[in-house]
Amino acid sequence: MADSPKPGFWAVVLSTVAAAFGVQSKQAQERDFKHGNIWVFIAAGVIFTALFVLTVYSIVQGVLSTQ
Repeated sequence: MADSPKPGFWAVVLSTVAAAFGVQSKQAQERDFKHGNIWVFIAAGVIFTALFVLTVYSIVQGVLSTQ
């Protein structure tokens, strides 16, 4: 695994989503820690969290407005 490349955009996105739901594989986690940049994953986590909160808020507002 020492010669694996840096995680690309989609690998970071998939790792962020998998980590958020607690299903990150050991192999992907090791790749991210060895070859990833922490600031990229922090930014991805903040963006994912903001999108998740906005999605839940929008769904709740949509449901409440139909009543």
